[in-house]
Amino acid sequence: MAGKKREIQLQAVINNQSLWDEMLQNKGLTVIDVYQAWCGPCKAMQTLFRKLKNDLNEDEILHFVVAEADSIVTLQPFRDKCEPVFLFSVNGKIIAKINGANAPLVNKKIINLINEERKIAAGEMVRPQYHEIAFVDSDTENVGEASHENNDQLYSIAIIKPEAVRTGKNIEIKEKIINAGFVIEAEAKRVLTEEQVKDFYSEIADQPDFEDFLSLMTSGLSYILVISQRDEQEPSWEGPVPNPDTEPKEPSEDQYETATTTVMKKRDSLQEYMERQHLSEFCDIEENIVNVNKLIDIFFPDFRSMKNVKLERIMALLRPDLFQGKKEDVLNIIQDEGFKILMQRQIVLTKEEAQTLCKEYENKDYFENLIENMTSGPSLALVLLRDNGLQHWKELIGPNTVEEAKEYLPESLCVHFAMESLPINQLYGSVSLEAAEKEIEYFFPPQKVLGLIKPHVTHEQREEIFKLIKENGFEITQMKEMLLNEEQAGKIYFKIKQKHFYKNILEMLSEGPSLVMVLTKWNAVSDWRRLMGPTDPEEAKLLSPDSIRARFGQSTLKNAVHGSSNLYEATEVINELFVPENPEEN
Repeated sequence: MAGKKREIQLQAVINNQSLWDEMLQNKGLTVIDVYQAWCGPCKAMQTLFRKLKNDLNEDEILHFVVAEADSIVTLQPFRDKCEPVFLFSVNGKIIAKINGANAPLVNKKIINLINEERKIAAGEMVRPQYHEIAFVDSDTENVGEASHENNDQLYSIAIIKPEAVRTGKNIEIKEKIINAGFVIEAEAKRVLTEEQVKDFYSEIADQPDFEDFLSLMTSGLSYILVISQRDEQEPSWEGPVPNPDTEPKEPSEDQYETATTTVMKKRDSLQEYMERQHLSEFCDIEENIVNVNKLIDIFFPDFRSMKNVKLERIMALLRPDLFQGKKEDVLNIIQDEGFKILMQRQIVLTKEEAQTLCKEYENKDYFENLIENMTSGPSLALVLLRDNGLQHWKELIGPNTVEEAKEYLPESLCVHFAMESLPINQLYGSVSLEAAEKEIEYFFPPQKVLGLIKPHVTHEQREEIFKLIKENGFEITQMKEMLLNEEQAGKIYFKIKQKHFYKNILEMLSEGPSLVMVLTKWNAVSDWRRLMGPTDPEEAKLLSPDSIRARFGQSTLKNAVHGSSNLYEATEVINELFVPENPEEN
């Protein structure tokens, strides 16, 4: 309880507009940690603030507060931002801003501003004429009222049809949607059932060719997208960025025409845009609020509760010395901090790989020793998932060097797991989300495995299986519902065609359509077999109670799912049953 009390005294809590206005009456410097309600204040900086508060000993002119952007109208422009933002207010005027938990920069800014306040108080200098930062412009004046409007009106549903998915057209459609200023808020991949198609397309059910349409819409994987339209903003002019210190110039006629076109595109509905792009035959749009809500509830039941959770995937790495000595301690902390470990593997880095991961140290005199250390034994590479994962990992592990960490973030893992062998952080993390995806693809190259959901599995159980597939890091890259004939079944079960029980398998598969999937993930074959569980559901309940067969299997024959035994088999069967699709970036 004592620690909690000190934290409250250190940083006053500002969670409404009235308290914000009152805070602006502070004399001297106020350091404001602007945070989002879904992730909370930046804990990593509190040690630094407490140290500065004690060292500077200026209770009258140095104040620290935390301000919740979601509940303060003035802070509207900072809502839905992943990284922390620190504002600096001098006598009620916001004069500086720092993005991210950059402890050295924040430390320097505070010390400089406090020294100025001391000199001003002593009559040694005149107060500078600071320019106040204006982070609310004319386009957001009415944001307080707008934030209370019904958000249901902001969403549309797009259904990309199976034929477009099979031919790779879905990639172009998604790119055009994003480039037109729309935002894909959520995405699901499903083989639609006949009941779903009849329900969604009830207005055309009486047309003579509806049966053919029904067959096409249930023939393979569809993409269901939840889409919103970005708020209209001032156009982004083409050409060089203007210098803020020079007088602004009028845009040219070409620039004006480009900007006007951009704004007009944003005012189009999604349906109108798809028609102008000649894409409406590949993608159906639903914009009716009632129907949109219905589809969201069916395909994205957690959409509203997860809307403000920014799940981010990053790569982390334990260097050899830390991996050998403190692996379990680190993994326990990672899980305690709310990260989910999606994938992990031991890897001995090559010299080139080590040089790439240690590039920030290349000008240090210990660089060669570092590379030798990094290639001396196995490191542990991890793929981590968490809301606001990138920023939280950076704050958790701290700066690149132990010296910096001890000065600014002494509670970070960099200090906690410092090794005498090297003066650097023994933990590595991706510097950006873009870098994370490239690193994950490099260190965890994806495999494809065939997955089959058997006919006896109900549609409700299918949804549960889809959820397990997603939670275990698989991507469903292709999928189609098939009433498997003897030839197709023989391609999947070719290894047991001579077994006496094979005819029983054929009878089981003939009872109804199966769902055939291509699942993509690093180490996909062994991970899918692990997720399926033992062949006999009764054995699965004992040995692997959370597996798919334990939960949904009825017997050894009707055990819910099937999968490839090895990578060669997976490749052969996938090539037989699926038309090769264009590679799609995640």
